[in-house]
Amino acid sequence: MKIGVIGTGYVGLVTGVCMAEIGHDVIGTDVVAEKIDLASQGTSHMYEPGLEELLKANLKRGNLHFSKDLDKTIQSAEVLFVCVNTPQREDGSADMSYVEGVSRKIAENLNDYKLVVEKSTVPVKTSQWIKRTISLYKRKEIDFDVASNPEFLREGTAVSDFLEPDRIIIGVETERARKILEKIYEKFKDRVLVTNIDTAEIIKHASNSFLALKICYINLMSELCEKTHADIELVARGMGLDPRIGKQFLRAGIGFGGSCFPKDLRALAKIGEDLGVNMNLLKDADKINLKRIEIFVEKIKKALWILKDKKIAVLGLSFKPETDDIRESPSIKVIKRLLEEGSFLRLYDPKAMENMRKIFPEESPQISYAKSPYEAVKDANALLIITEWDEFIDLDLKRINDEMANSIIIDGRNIYIPSKVRDLGFEYYSVGRQ
Repeated sequence: MKIGVIGTGYVGLVTGVCMAEIGHDVIGTDVVAEKIDLASQGTSHMYEPGLEELLKANLKRGNLHFSKDLDKTIQSAEVLFVCVNTPQREDGSADMSYVEGVSRKIAENLNDYKLVVEKSTVPVKTSQWIKRTISLYKRKEIDFDVASNPEFLREGTAVSDFLEPDRIIIGVETERARKILEKIYEKFKDRVLVTNIDTAEIIKHASNSFLALKICYINLMSELCEKTHADIELVARGMGLDPRIGKQFLRAGIGFGGSCFPKDLRALAKIGEDLGVNMNLLKDADKINLKRIEIFVEKIKKALWILKDKKIAVLGLSFKPETDDIRESPSIKVIKRLLEEGSFLRLYDPKAMENMRKIFPEESPQISYAKSPYEAVKDANALLIITEWDEFIDLDLKRINDEMANSIIIDGRNIYIPSKVRDLGFEYYSVGRQ
Protein backbone atom coordinates (compact mmCIF):
# COMPACT_ATOMS: atom_id res chain seq x y z
CA MET A 1 0.00 0.00 0.00
CA LYS A 2 1.02 3.64 -0.42
CA ILE A 3 1.76 4.85 3.09
CA GLY A 4 2.67 8.35 4.23
CA VAL A 5 4.42 8.74 7.57
CA ILE A 6 4.08 12.25 8.99
CA GLY A 7 6.90 12.90 11.44
CA THR A 8 10.25 11.11 11.23
CA GLY A 9 11.26 11.29 14.87
CA TYR A 10 11.89 8.10 16.79
CA VAL A 11 8.49 6.48 16.20
CA GLY A 12 8.05 7.84 12.68
CA LEU A 13 11.42 6.78 11.32
CA VAL A 14 11.19 3.27 12.75
CA THR A 15 7.60 2.94 11.50
CA GLY A 16 8.45 4.15 8.00
CA VAL A 17 11.54 2.01 7.58
CA CYS A 18 9.87 -1.13 8.93
CA MET A 19 6.69 -0.58 6.88
CA ALA A 20 8.93 -0.51 3.82
CA GLU A 21 10.71 -3.64 5.04
CA ILE A 22 7.43 -5.61 5.12
CA GLY A 23 6.68 -4.56 1.54
CA HIS A 24 4.79 -1.29 1.50
CA ASP A 25 5.60 1.82 -0.54
CA VAL A 26 6.46 4.45 2.06
CA ILE A 27 7.16 8.17 1.98
CA GLY A 28 8.23 9.93 5.16
CA THR A 29 8.00 13.65 5.78
CA ASP A 30 8.97 16.05 8.55
CA VAL A 31 9.13 19.81 9.18
CA VAL A 32 12.73 19.38 10.36
CA ALA A 33 14.65 19.48 7.08
CA GLU A 34 17.80 18.00 8.60
CA LYS A 35 16.00 14.77 9.48
CA ILE A 36 14.78 14.38 5.90
CA ASP A 37 18.20 15.17 4.44
CA LEU A 38 19.88 12.59 6.67
CA ALA A 39 17.25 9.91 6.05
CA SER A 40 17.41 10.45 2.28
CA GLN A 41 21.15 9.77 2.48
CA GLY A 42 20.59 6.57 4.46
CA THR A 43 21.59 8.05 7.82
CA SER A 44 19.46 7.88 10.95
CA HIS A 45 19.34 10.99 13.13
CA MET A 46 19.33 8.80 16.25
CA TYR A 47 21.02 5.58 17.33
CA GLU A 48 18.86 2.48 17.16
CA PRO A 49 20.41 -0.97 16.57
CA GLY A 50 19.64 -2.33 13.10
CA LEU A 51 17.67 0.70 11.89
CA GLU A 52 20.24 2.32 9.64
CA GLU A 53 20.95 -0.94 7.83
CA LEU A 54 17.25 -1.35 6.97
CA LEU A 55 17.02 2.33 6.04
CA LYS A 56 19.81 1.95 3.47
CA ALA A 57 18.44 -1.35 2.14
CA ASN A 58 14.92 -0.02 1.51
CA LEU A 59 16.15 3.23 -0.04
CA LYS A 60 18.17 1.09 -2.43
CA ARG A 61 15.19 -1.18 -3.07
CA GLY A 62 13.18 1.88 -4.07
CA ASN A 63 10.10 1.49 -1.86
CA LEU A 64 11.18 4.03 0.77
CA HIS A 65 11.41 7.77 0.11
CA PHE A 66 11.59 10.98 2.12
CA SER A 67 10.21 14.39 1.27
CA LYS A 68 10.03 17.86 2.78
CA ASP A 69 6.75 18.44 0.92
CA LEU A 70 4.00 17.59 3.42
CA ASP A 71 1.21 18.57 1.03
CA LYS A 72 2.44 16.21 -1.70
CA THR A 73 2.98 13.41 0.81
CA ILE A 74 -0.63 13.71 2.00
CA GLN A 75 -2.01 13.81 -1.51
CA SER A 76 -0.06 10.79 -2.76
CA ALA A 77 -0.70 8.40 0.14
CA GLU A 78 -3.65 6.08 0.77
CA VAL A 79 -2.91 5.76 4.48
CA LEU A 80 -1.37 8.46 6.69
CA PHE A 81 0.37 7.50 9.91
CA VAL A 82 0.57 10.50 12.25
CA CYS A 83 3.80 10.20 14.22
CA VAL A 84 4.33 13.74 15.46
CA ASN A 85 5.47 14.77 18.91
CA THR A 86 2.99 15.10 21.80
CA PRO A 87 5.17 16.83 24.42
CA GLN A 88 4.18 17.07 28.05
CA ARG A 89 2.73 20.24 29.52
CA GLU A 90 3.45 21.39 33.06
CA ASP A 91 0.20 19.87 34.36
CA GLY A 92 1.07 16.46 32.88
CA SER A 93 -1.31 16.70 29.93
CA ALA A 94 -0.16 16.20 26.35
CA ASP A 95 0.37 19.18 24.05
CA MET A 96 -1.71 18.25 21.02
CA SER A 97 -0.87 21.29 18.88
CA TYR A 98 1.28 19.27 16.45
CA VAL A 99 -1.50 16.72 15.97
CA GLU A 100 -4.00 19.53 15.39
CA GLY A 101 -1.66 21.18 12.88
CA VAL A 102 -1.23 17.95 10.92
CA SER A 103 -5.00 17.37 10.96
CA ARG A 104 -5.54 20.78 9.37
CA LYS A 105 -2.91 20.04 6.73
CA ILE A 106 -4.60 16.74 5.91
CA ALA A 107 -7.92 18.56 5.56
CA GLU A 108 -6.45 21.12 3.17
CA ASN A 109 -4.94 18.38 0.97
CA LEU A 110 -7.74 15.83 1.01
CA ASN A 111 -7.94 14.83 -2.65
CA ASP A 112 -9.44 11.36 -2.26
CA TYR A 113 -10.28 8.90 0.54
CA LYS A 114 -7.63 8.70 3.26
CA LEU A 115 -7.27 6.59 6.36
CA VAL A 116 -5.66 8.75 9.05
CA VAL A 117 -3.96 6.61 11.71
CA GLU A 118 -2.85 7.86 15.11
CA LYS A 119 0.55 6.33 15.80
CA SER A 120 1.74 8.86 18.38
CA THR A 121 0.72 8.23 21.98
CA VAL A 122 -2.38 10.39 22.44
CA PRO A 123 -5.07 10.88 25.09
CA VAL A 124 -8.33 8.99 24.73
CA LYS A 125 -10.85 10.85 22.54
CA THR A 126 -8.09 12.36 20.36
CA SER A 127 -9.58 10.61 17.33
CA GLN A 128 -12.76 12.65 17.74
CA TRP A 129 -10.78 15.90 17.68
CA ILE A 130 -8.84 14.80 14.59
CA LYS A 131 -12.08 13.90 12.84
CA ARG A 132 -13.70 17.19 13.84
CA THR A 133 -10.67 19.22 12.72
CA ILE A 134 -10.47 17.54 9.31
CA SER A 135 -14.24 17.95 8.84
CA LEU A 136 -14.05 21.66 9.73
CA TYR A 137 -11.17 22.50 7.41
CA LYS A 138 -11.53 20.15 4.44
CA ARG A 139 -12.19 21.92 1.16
CA LYS A 140 -14.02 19.11 -0.61
CA GLU A 141 -16.70 16.63 0.41
CA ILE A 142 -14.37 13.63 0.45
CA ASP A 143 -14.68 10.68 2.82
CA PHE A 144 -11.96 9.80 5.31
CA ASP A 145 -11.58 7.61 8.38
CA VAL A 146 -9.59 7.98 11.57
CA ALA A 147 -8.08 4.99 13.35
CA SER A 148 -5.73 4.27 16.25
CA ASN A 149 -2.69 2.00 15.97
CA PRO A 150 -0.51 2.67 19.04
CA GLU A 151 3.17 1.81 18.88
CA PHE A 152 4.89 -0.50 21.36
CA LEU A 153 8.49 0.18 20.38
CA ARG A 154 11.19 -0.10 23.03
CA GLU A 155 14.29 1.95 22.41
CA GLY A 156 17.19 -0.38 21.80
CA THR A 157 14.95 -3.14 20.37
CA ALA A 158 12.53 -1.10 18.25
CA VAL A 159 13.26 -2.82 14.92
CA SER A 160 12.65 -6.31 16.29
CA ASP A 161 9.63 -5.04 18.24
CA PHE A 162 8.08 -3.88 14.95
CA LEU A 163 9.07 -6.86 12.81
CA GLU A 164 8.36 -9.47 15.53
CA PRO A 165 5.49 -7.90 17.49
CA ASP A 166 3.81 -9.53 20.46
CA ARG A 167 0.56 -7.69 19.59
CA ILE A 168 -0.81 -5.13 17.15
CA ILE A 169 -3.67 -3.01 18.42
CA ILE A 170 -6.07 -1.60 15.84
CA GLY A 171 -8.80 0.79 16.93
CA VAL A 172 -11.37 1.50 14.23
CA GLU A 173 -14.98 2.61 13.78
CA THR A 174 -15.64 1.48 10.19
CA GLU A 175 -15.28 -1.77 8.33
CA ARG A 176 -13.32 -0.02 5.60
CA ALA A 177 -10.67 1.17 8.05
CA ARG A 178 -10.46 -2.28 9.65
CA LYS A 179 -9.86 -4.00 6.30
CA ILE A 180 -7.14 -1.52 5.31
CA LEU A 181 -5.21 -1.90 8.56
CA GLU A 182 -5.59 -5.69 8.49
CA LYS A 183 -4.18 -5.64 4.95
CA ILE A 184 -1.22 -3.51 6.09
CA TYR A 185 -0.49 -5.95 8.91
CA GLU A 186 -1.45 -9.10 7.01
CA LYS A 187 1.94 -10.64 7.80
CA PHE A 188 1.09 -10.46 11.51
CA LYS A 189 -2.63 -11.27 11.32
CA ASP A 190 -2.46 -13.78 14.17
CA ARG A 191 -1.30 -11.00 16.54
CA VAL A 192 -3.88 -8.35 15.64
CA LEU A 193 -6.44 -7.22 18.22
CA VAL A 194 -9.25 -5.07 16.80
CA THR A 195 -11.05 -2.70 19.19
CA ASN A 196 -12.93 0.56 19.05
CA ILE A 197 -10.76 3.69 18.98
CA ASP A 198 -11.18 4.73 22.64
CA THR A 199 -10.04 1.28 23.76
CA ALA A 200 -6.95 1.35 21.54
CA GLU A 201 -5.99 4.83 22.78
CA ILE A 202 -6.27 3.71 26.42
CA ILE A 203 -4.35 0.46 25.89
CA LYS A 204 -1.08 2.29 25.17
CA HIS A 205 -1.24 4.56 28.23
CA ALA A 206 -2.47 1.68 30.41
CA SER A 207 0.37 -0.62 29.30
CA ASN A 208 3.19 1.85 29.92
CA SER A 209 1.73 3.02 33.22
CA PHE A 210 1.40 -0.55 34.48
CA LEU A 211 5.04 -1.30 33.67
CA ALA A 212 6.05 1.93 35.38
CA LEU A 213 4.09 0.82 38.45
CA LYS A 214 6.01 -2.48 38.54
CA ILE A 215 9.33 -0.63 38.50
CA CYS A 216 8.18 1.78 41.20
CA TYR A 217 6.96 -1.10 43.35
CA ILE A 218 10.25 -2.99 43.26
CA ASN A 219 12.13 0.24 43.96
CA LEU A 220 9.89 0.83 46.98
CA MET A 221 10.69 -2.69 48.15
CA SER A 222 14.40 -1.95 47.70
CA GLU A 223 14.08 0.85 50.27
CA LEU A 224 12.58 -1.67 52.68
CA CYS A 225 15.41 -4.11 51.97
CA GLU A 226 18.03 -1.45 52.73
CA LYS A 227 16.45 -0.91 56.17
CA THR A 228 16.71 -4.64 56.90
CA HIS A 229 19.04 -7.51 55.95
CA ALA A 230 16.99 -8.49 52.90
CA ASP A 231 18.35 -8.69 49.35
CA ILE A 232 16.16 -7.02 46.74
CA GLU A 233 17.44 -9.23 43.92
CA LEU A 234 16.34 -12.37 45.77
CA VAL A 235 13.05 -10.69 46.69
CA ALA A 236 12.49 -9.91 43.00
CA ARG A 237 13.46 -13.43 41.96
CA GLY A 238 11.06 -14.93 44.49
CA MET A 239 8.26 -12.67 43.29
CA GLY A 240 9.01 -13.30 39.63
CA LEU A 241 8.68 -17.07 40.00
CA ASP A 242 4.96 -16.51 40.45
CA PRO A 243 3.60 -16.66 36.87
CA ARG A 244 0.92 -14.15 37.83
CA ILE A 245 3.66 -11.59 38.50
CA GLY A 246 6.54 -12.55 36.19
CA LYS A 247 10.17 -11.45 36.43
CA GLN A 248 10.14 -8.64 33.87
CA PHE A 249 10.41 -5.04 35.12
CA LEU A 250 11.40 -6.15 38.62
CA ARG A 251 14.92 -4.69 38.48
CA ALA A 252 15.51 -2.24 41.31
CA GLY A 253 17.62 0.79 40.48
CA ILE A 254 17.87 4.53 40.21
CA GLY A 255 14.48 4.83 38.50
CA PHE A 256 13.08 5.00 34.99
CA GLY A 257 13.38 7.76 32.41
CA GLY A 258 12.88 8.07 28.67
CA SER A 259 10.19 9.60 26.52
CA CYS A 260 7.42 7.14 27.44
CA PHE A 261 7.07 5.98 31.04
CA PRO A 262 7.32 9.34 32.87
CA LYS A 263 5.19 11.15 30.28
CA ASP A 264 2.56 8.42 29.90
CA LEU A 265 2.23 7.95 33.67
CA ARG A 266 1.53 11.65 34.16
CA ALA A 267 -0.67 11.88 31.06
CA LEU A 268 -2.90 9.00 32.17
CA ALA A 269 -3.16 10.52 35.65
CA LYS A 270 -4.30 13.82 34.09
CA ILE A 271 -6.73 12.07 31.73
CA GLY A 272 -8.33 10.24 34.66
CA GLU A 273 -8.47 13.38 36.77
CA ASP A 274 -10.19 15.31 34.00
CA LEU A 275 -12.78 12.51 33.77
CA GLY A 276 -13.37 12.53 37.53
CA VAL A 277 -11.41 9.35 38.33
CA ASN A 278 -9.11 9.19 41.38
CA MET A 279 -5.60 8.63 39.95
CA ASN A 280 -3.58 8.88 43.18
CA LEU A 281 -2.00 5.48 42.53
CA LEU A 282 -0.23 6.82 39.44
CA LYS A 283 0.67 10.11 41.12
CA ASP A 284 2.29 8.28 44.02
CA ALA A 285 4.23 6.09 41.61
CA ASP A 286 5.60 9.21 39.94
CA LYS A 287 6.70 10.53 43.34
CA ILE A 288 8.45 7.23 44.16
CA ASN A 289 10.34 7.39 40.87
CA LEU A 290 11.45 10.99 41.39
CA LYS A 291 12.59 10.17 44.93
CA ARG A 292 15.07 7.62 43.54
CA ILE A 293 17.40 10.46 42.54
CA GLU A 294 17.57 11.90 46.05
CA ILE A 295 18.14 8.44 47.51
CA PHE A 296 21.01 7.90 45.07
CA VAL A 297 22.57 11.29 45.86
CA GLU A 298 22.35 10.45 49.57
CA LYS A 299 24.34 7.28 48.89
CA ILE A 300 27.03 9.40 47.23
CA LYS A 301 27.09 11.70 50.27
CA LYS A 302 27.29 8.70 52.58
CA ALA A 303 30.35 7.53 50.68
CA LEU A 304 32.12 10.88 50.22
CA TRP A 305 30.66 13.05 53.04
CA ILE A 306 31.43 16.41 51.37
CA LEU A 307 30.78 16.55 47.60
CA LYS A 308 32.36 19.96 46.97
CA ASP A 309 35.55 19.68 44.89
CA LYS A 310 35.25 15.87 44.69
CA LYS A 311 36.13 14.27 41.35
CA ILE A 312 33.35 11.92 40.31
CA ALA A 313 33.18 9.65 37.27
CA VAL A 314 29.70 9.14 35.80
CA LEU A 315 29.26 6.08 33.57
CA GLY A 316 26.01 6.03 31.62
CA LEU A 317 24.08 9.04 30.32
CA SER A 318 21.28 7.54 28.22
CA PHE A 319 18.12 6.57 30.08
CA LYS A 320 18.69 2.90 29.17
CA PRO A 321 21.27 0.83 27.24
CA GLU A 322 21.34 0.56 23.43
CA THR A 323 20.06 4.08 22.78
CA ASP A 324 21.44 7.62 22.66
CA ASP A 325 18.20 9.02 24.07
CA ILE A 326 18.67 11.12 27.21
CA ARG A 327 15.09 12.37 27.57
CA GLU A 328 14.10 12.23 31.27
CA SER A 329 17.30 10.29 31.94
CA PRO A 330 18.16 9.90 35.64
CA SER A 331 21.70 10.97 34.75
CA ILE A 332 20.55 14.53 34.03
CA LYS A 333 19.02 14.94 37.47
CA VAL A 334 22.03 13.38 39.21
CA ILE A 335 24.49 15.58 37.30
CA LYS A 336 22.51 18.74 38.14
CA ARG A 337 22.49 17.85 41.84
CA LEU A 338 26.23 17.13 41.90
CA LEU A 339 27.04 20.36 40.06
CA GLU A 340 24.99 22.24 42.66
CA GLU A 341 27.12 20.56 45.33
CA GLY A 342 30.31 21.75 43.64
CA SER A 343 31.59 18.38 42.37
CA PHE A 344 33.83 17.96 39.33
CA LEU A 345 32.34 15.43 36.92
CA ARG A 346 33.87 13.38 34.14
CA LEU A 347 31.16 11.78 31.98
CA TYR A 348 31.19 8.79 29.66
CA ASP A 349 28.57 6.93 27.61
CA PRO A 350 29.02 4.75 24.49
CA LYS A 351 26.37 6.62 22.48
CA ALA A 352 24.78 9.55 24.33
CA MET A 353 27.61 12.02 24.95
CA GLU A 354 26.85 14.27 21.99
CA ASN A 355 23.25 14.65 23.14
CA MET A 356 24.35 15.33 26.72
CA ARG A 357 26.79 18.03 25.57
CA LYS A 358 23.77 20.05 24.45
CA ILE A 359 22.62 20.19 28.07
CA PHE A 360 25.98 20.18 29.83
CA PRO A 361 28.62 21.72 27.52
CA GLU A 362 32.26 21.60 28.53
CA GLU A 363 32.25 25.35 29.11
CA SER A 364 32.27 24.84 32.88
CA PRO A 365 35.44 23.47 34.52
CA GLN A 366 33.12 21.22 36.53
CA ILE A 367 32.19 19.16 33.43
CA SER A 368 34.33 17.10 31.07
CA TYR A 369 33.73 14.13 28.78
CA ALA A 370 35.97 11.08 28.62
CA LYS A 371 36.87 8.88 25.65
CA SER A 372 36.62 5.69 27.70
CA PRO A 373 35.50 4.48 31.12
CA TYR A 374 39.14 4.17 32.18
CA GLU A 375 39.81 7.80 31.30
CA ALA A 376 36.66 8.81 33.18
CA VAL A 377 37.75 7.17 36.44
CA LYS A 378 41.33 8.45 36.44
CA ASP A 379 42.03 10.06 39.86
CA ALA A 380 38.30 9.96 40.69
CA ASN A 381 37.07 9.92 44.26
CA ALA A 382 34.04 7.86 43.26
CA LEU A 383 32.52 6.03 40.30
CA LEU A 384 28.78 6.20 39.59
CA ILE A 385 26.95 3.62 37.45
CA ILE A 386 23.80 5.21 35.99
CA THR A 387 23.08 3.08 32.89
CA GLU A 388 23.63 -0.68 32.67
CA TRP A 389 25.55 -0.84 29.37
CA ASP A 390 27.25 -4.21 28.76
CA GLU A 391 30.50 -2.30 28.35
CA PHE A 392 30.36 -1.34 32.04
CA ILE A 393 29.47 -4.84 33.18
CA ASP A 394 32.59 -6.15 31.40
CA LEU A 395 35.03 -3.55 32.76
CA ASP A 396 38.43 -4.61 34.08
CA LEU A 397 37.74 -3.67 37.69
CA LYS A 398 41.34 -4.22 38.75
CA ARG A 399 42.40 -1.59 36.24
CA ILE A 400 39.56 0.68 37.43
CA ASN A 401 40.84 0.30 40.98
CA ASP A 402 44.37 1.26 39.92
CA GLU A 403 43.14 4.39 38.10
CA MET A 404 40.97 5.78 40.90
CA ALA A 405 42.09 8.03 43.76
CA ASN A 406 39.52 6.37 46.04
CA SER A 407 38.12 2.92 45.29
CA ILE A 408 34.45 3.74 45.73
CA ILE A 409 31.61 2.58 43.45
CA ILE A 410 27.99 3.71 43.80
CA ASP A 411 26.04 1.40 41.51
CA GLY A 412 22.57 2.62 40.56
CA ARG A 413 21.79 -0.46 38.46
CA ASN A 414 23.14 -3.38 40.52
CA ILE A 415 25.38 -4.57 37.69
CA TYR A 416 28.05 -6.06 39.98
CA ILE A 417 28.08 -8.81 42.61
CA PRO A 418 28.84 -7.03 45.92
CA SER A 419 31.15 -9.69 47.36
CA LYS A 420 33.30 -9.88 44.21
CA VAL A 421 33.69 -6.11 43.94
CA ARG A 422 34.56 -5.77 47.62
CA ASP A 423 37.10 -8.59 47.35
CA LEU A 424 38.89 -6.40 44.77
CA GLY A 425 39.24 -3.67 47.38
CA PHE A 426 36.27 -1.44 46.51
CA GLU A 427 33.86 0.25 48.86
CA TYR A 428 30.64 -0.66 47.13
CA TYR A 429 27.11 0.76 47.40
CA SER A 430 24.21 -0.65 45.42
CA VAL A 431 20.38 -0.68 45.52
CA GLY A 432 18.47 -2.80 48.02
CA ARG A 433 21.47 -4.97 48.86
CA GLN A 434 23.86 -4.98 51.80
